Amino acid sequence: MSRLEETFELVRIDSTSHNEAVLARLVEARLRENPLLEVERIGDNVVARTTGHHATRLLVAGHLDTVPGDVSLARIDGDTLHGVGSCDMKGSLAVMLELASQTSPRSVEVTWVFYSREEIARNESGLLEIAELRPDLLKVDAAILAEPTSGAVEAGCQGTLRIGITMRGRRAHSARPFTGVNAIHRLAALVDHVAKYEPRTVEIDGVSFTEQLQTVAIEGGVAANVVPDIARCTLNHRVAPDRSQAEAVAWLVTYLDGFIESHDIVEVLDWAPSAAPELSNPRLASLVAFTNAAPRGKLGWTDVATFAQLGIAATNFGAGDPLLAHRSDERITRYELDEFADVLRRWLE
Repeated sequence: MSRLEETFELVRIDSTSHNEAVLARLVEARLRENPLLEVERIGDNVVARTTGHHATRLLVAGHLDTVPGDVSLARIDGDTLHGVGSCDMKGSLAVMLELASQTSPRSVEVTWVFYSREEIARNESGLLEIAELRPDLLKVDAAILAEPTSGAVEAGCQGTLRIGITMRGRRAHSARPFTGVNAIHRLAALVDHVAKYEPRTVEIDGVSFTEQLQTVAIEGGVAANVVPDIARCTLNHRVAPDRSQAEAVAWLVTYLDGFIESHDIVEVLDWAPSAAPELSNPRLASLVAFTNAAPRGKLGWTDVATFAQLGIAATNFGAGDPLLAHRSDERITRYELDEFADVLRRWLE
């Protein structure tokens, strides 16, 4: 089968988060066909390793799960495969399986990681499960996370901070609002301020990261004839790698100064750390050279941050256009698969 057809086979398997078992079995079976690989199944995660005597070990990782979608709608139209998960990231998985199945010698050892539950809460991640149960399998010199990157290296990643804000008012009859304080109206002023946020861009190790701030949820209201005394919202702040969680929270509190009063509540709901670029690492620098494209900072959060926490130099590099990830018109082309396969093969050789 062609690479596009191999990817189509994977796309037709529903592997929405928590439903990766069927795909994990297929991946495990394919990998066990190569006698040069040691293969281990850890829950719905599959790890395969060459076991020669080379001093350098590289890792290539990809997640098995996708966001929800109807896999029966997947189709090949000429040189393009349409379907949920096609670019995020079953195109990369198909190439990983192809290269892992090869028995030709390499000058490095390779660890292949196919992990579950990336598209949901980070504390459920299969990569963290591997790190907890078998940390020895993740001892490597450098790693690629095969997220879609349009054929270029996307270095590091942004942190993501979710903040909950509860604004207080004073309840009153809606016919006599002057006797109360409308918490929704107070919240509206804050939301309008957030909507006017101008993104901050910072350059780190030659690549740029542009922060973002969005209101992603709003809740409020008591009854149709009541001035509400409580209103809540959730803000999502995408944070450049030069800021820690404490620094990001402190900046956000300062940005909202004048809108938050002492009786309001500001709480951190979730934080996933950022990761700085690792392009000074010789192995990752050589990957950039193979792509013939300038590296850029990763928009959004990825498990490159998890590798960073484990002390592993890592970067994002995979098949497909990241702007198509999670969309109803998600797709990947034969050219994108071939380009990724060529660069990854040369990097591993």
